Order: sequence, then structure tokens, then C-alpha cells
Amino acid sequence: MDNEQLAIRTSYFSIVGNAALALIKGVAGLFGNSYALIADAIESTTDIFSSFMVLLGLRYARRPADDNHPYGHGKIEPLITFMVVAFLVFSATVIAFESLEHIQTPHQVPESWTLIVLGVIILWKEISYRYVLRRGIESGSSSLQADAWHHRSDAITSVTAFIGITIALIGGPGYESADDWAALFASAFILYNAYLIFRPALGEIMDEHLHDDLIEEIRQIAQRVEGIEDTEKCYVRKSGMRYHIDLHAHVRGELTVREGHDIAHRLQDELRGALPQLGQVLIHIEPA
Repeated sequence: MDNEQLAIRTSYFSIVGNAALALIKGVAGLFGNSYALIADAIESTTDIFSSFMVLLGLRYARRPADDNHPYGHGKIEPLITFMVVAFLVFSATVIAFESLEHIQTPHQVPESWTLIVLGVIILWKEISYRYVLRRGIESGSSSLQADAWHHRSDAITSVTAFIGITIALIGGPGYESADDWAALFASAFILYNAYLIFRPALGEIMDEHLHDDLIEEIRQIAQRVEGIEDTEKCYVRKSGMRYHIDLHAHVRGELTVREGHDIAHRLQDELRGALPQLGQVLIHIEPA
């Protein structure tokens, strides 16, 4: 299975999981008198749409390069990540607004059984976060890694809801709003997570230099190719799950143009064989 297929299959996992949890949280929050759970359901609902956008983006990014997009369509990934961040900010804003309204409105103490529901949800969302993040790292998908953080933020909101409901139950009358304060705190954490997701996606769009480990690996592979004396400049640009390489390689100055050309092709083949995540590989030959 290639990286693109791996990422797409993982996005289906996120969509199904978020849909199920949104339903469970909404029903439990409604019947259990817990706005923190309802807020949690709101976030899971936005997660469904963001995961669906990730899926569409991954499918679009698989399109091969064409005349208008010689480097492929991978840049759609960070753009989708920006949309995922927008969903996070929107859900955090809605949760914060509704929490402030509920804090000022008298209401019942949440039911104790909602803690059991939350415990199961927290465990599942943390497992989902670790699974999706691992798949995102394996495939090199920034949008999938952003989707993983949706699972982690969902787990955190569930933890804050668990704490708020526990305080409300232990404190009794007068502590009903602890549940709502928990939802408000969760909204702030969601906004913080949104920034953590946004920053690397922005770096990818701006072709920020973030690939020292890959560059070092490229240089080591180049040294194994017969005829390569040394390497100089090496630039890496990430586009979706592919890395486009510009590499300056030194060869003996007395070689013919054809010999230098053949060495460059051997180097390209060596790099592509060792690093399947590479996209375009441009080799510039210079005399040593």
C-alpha cells in the first residue's frame, strides 16, 4: 500500500469514528444535563466535516502532474489543513459563546453516569489520536497529522468535561456551572491546538527549510554513487506527501558532458530507489 492509499484509508477511520462519537456525546449530554458533553458533540460534528475535507484533499493530491501543475497537486494538503484549522476555531468559538451563556443560566447538575460515557470516549479518542498521527507521519501527510490533532483536542475537551462534571457532582447545588467552565477551558485549548496545526502547514506553503534530516540522508546516498565526488547545495520543498529535490553534485572536471549526464541519472535512480517519497529530483552537475 502506498502512502496516498494509507492516508485515505485512515481518513475514513476518522470520519466514521467522529460520526459515532458525535451522536453518542449529543445524546448523553442531552439526557445527562451536561453542556460540556454537548460542547464535545459540537466539536465532534465539526470534526466530521474537517475529516471529510481531508479525504477530498488527499484524493485530489493523488492526481498526477500535468502541464498546469508540473510538480503535482500536493500543495492542496496544507490548504486543506488551513480549512481544518478554521473548523477548529469555529467550534472553539461556538463552545466558548454557549459556555458563557450557560454559566449565567441556572440548570441541573449533570447525571453521574455521564462520567462513564466520558471515560470510554477519552480512551477511544486517545487511541484514535495515536493511530491517525502514526499514519500521518508514515505517509508524510500534513493534513492527516492535523486531523490527528482533532482527535487529541477532542480527548482534551472530554477530560475537561470529566473534571467539570466531577466537581459539579461532588460540590452539589451551587457547583452546576463547573461543567460549563470546563467547556470554556476546553475551547481555549482547542484554539491553542489550532495554532500548533496551522504553523507547520504555513511553513509548507512558504517552502520553509525544515528538512535537515532528509538533506543529510540525501548527501549520504549521493556519496555511494560512483562518480560523485561531493555534494553542495541541496534544497527540499514539500508538496503534499512528496519532497521535491534540487541538488548540486560535484564530479571530476575532465569528464565529458555525456559522462556527467549519465552520473546525474544514476544519482537520480539511487535517490528514488532509497527514498520513495521523493517527487521531482533535479541534479545540477558541477566540476569538482
